[in-house]
Amino acid sequence: MSDVKKVVLAYSGGLDTSVILNWLRKRYDCEVVTLTADLGQGEELDGLERKAIDTGASKAYVEDLREEFAREFIFPMFRANALYEGRYLLGTAIARPLIAKRLVEIAEAEGAQAVAHGATGKGNDQVRFELTAMALNPGLRTIAPWREWDLKSRSDLLRFAEAAGIPVQASREKPYSMDANLLHVSFEGAELEDPWSEPGPGCYRLCRPLDQAPDRAETVEIEFEAGDPVAVNGRVLSPAALIQTLNEIGGRHGVGRVDMVENRFVGMKSRGVYETPGGTIIHVAHRDLEGLCLDREVMHLRDGLIPRYAEMVYYGFWFAPEREALQAMIDKTQERVSGTVRLRLYKGNATPLGRRSPHSMYRADLATFEKDEVYNQADAEGFIRLVGLRLAGRMSGK
Repeated sequence: MSDVKKVVLAYSGGLDTSVILNWLRKRYDCEVVTLTADLGQGEELDGLERKAIDTGASKAYVEDLREEFAREFIFPMFRANALYEGRYLLGTAIARPLIAKRLVEIAEAEGAQAVAHGATGKGNDQVRFELTAMALNPGLRTIAPWREWDLKSRSDLLRFAEAAGIPVQASREKPYSMDANLLHVSFEGAELEDPWSEPGPGCYRLCRPLDQAPDRAETVEIEFEAGDPVAVNGRVLSPAALIQTLNEIGGRHGVGRVDMVENRFVGMKSRGVYETPGGTIIHVAHRDLEGLCLDREVMHLRDGLIPRYAEMVYYGFWFAPEREALQAMIDKTQERVSGTVRLRLYKGNATPLGRRSPHSMYRADLATFEKDEVYNQADAEGFIRLVGLRLAGRMSGK
């Protein structure tokens, strides 16, 4: 293990990463630097630098990455209207490449030979972390303790922590495995492991249950520039602040909650509950505005690529050349997607009520059911004959 002298660890300060920090130092006889990324998870980060040092880290980074997360990762993904398997807004998947990117950057600055994460060998996150590291610096080694050590349970971790004198709070095990950030909260485990079981009351954090949501609807206006949301109800906000504002507005109406069984990249199916109130409002509004601004063939071409783009994000290929190339195409389509969408929020629904844009391709004089002077309805007969030639040919050839 002598080739590893320094490791940069993705560190949350919880039981798992506290044990990992100590284990890395013993296993590899190396120096450990930690990175704690604030992605809007809402957890208290004060004191984590001191805790990391007390647990054995030689240096601890605690960084607020919320604005970069929203601007450089969430918004590009939303310009693509990405939905994994048609439902999941990729809240966990899109956070991992940013964390891994900072791990690599800090490793390079610190002269480290490796980065480390606490993802298990069953999930998608191990792939996302490691593919990002490979794309950005293939010379760095990635250490995944859950694939190396003989610790198998929370009880094992607690015993290790006690024996090593690691200051962790031995609280009751949480019923759910949760991931939270600026974009969403996810829940897995407990009763959710049975696909037939109804989610319990404990897996609500951002979204109110529908029976507790207001009985009066709320109207919200979202303004976009080149495919990105920039203002809510006329108030210009930073990317992170905008998402947080819409989380609060949408959450109280129960908007953006999804319960689904999905296909993990590693091959198994898993059931999760996702709460993405602000992201859902942005997605619905953006999609609606595109109907006004995008050329038909451009929209249909892009729509055919949405599942592929979503897979790239879900599988961990954010920094892959195919995702970057596709992003360039998508961003080209968004140059004229600017305007405002008005939505009604009520009992879990976000319903567009109106939309306007300086780049609108909608022409009332063409679309009207009233008398017009610009469209000769008789022209449709020749159009139909031409597009139907191949269909008629099939029958005449019998």
